[in-house]
Amino acid sequence: MYAIIKASGKQYKVEPGKKFELDRVSSEPGEVIDLTEVLFYSNEGQSTIGDPTISGACVKAEVVEHFRGPKLIVFKMKRRKRSRVKKGHRQEMTRLKVTEIVLG
Repeated sequence: MYAIIKASGKQYKVEPGKKFELDRVSSEPGEVIDLTEVLFYSNEGQSTIGDPTISGACVKAEVVEHFRGPKLIVFKMKRRKRSRVKKGHRQEMTRLKVTEIVLG
């Protein structure tokens, strides 16, 4: 059993018991949140496709932790101009654990 959901502008394939990461969610660790934008659901060969989402379906997920992603380096240089800029960025992320997928 799995579902494809839309969260933070991206699509994720989720299964009960699996963990996945997405952009920071404003919930505390230990809380259970509902992700209601379910685009696709499949269970033992039977599938349901949303138009664009499946009405009444939601994925319940528990917030495991908040963390920061890997550091990305941005380096800009203009040749012969003595212009160099080096910047770093670390994205704020949240790790979720899927507890169950509810249909209808």
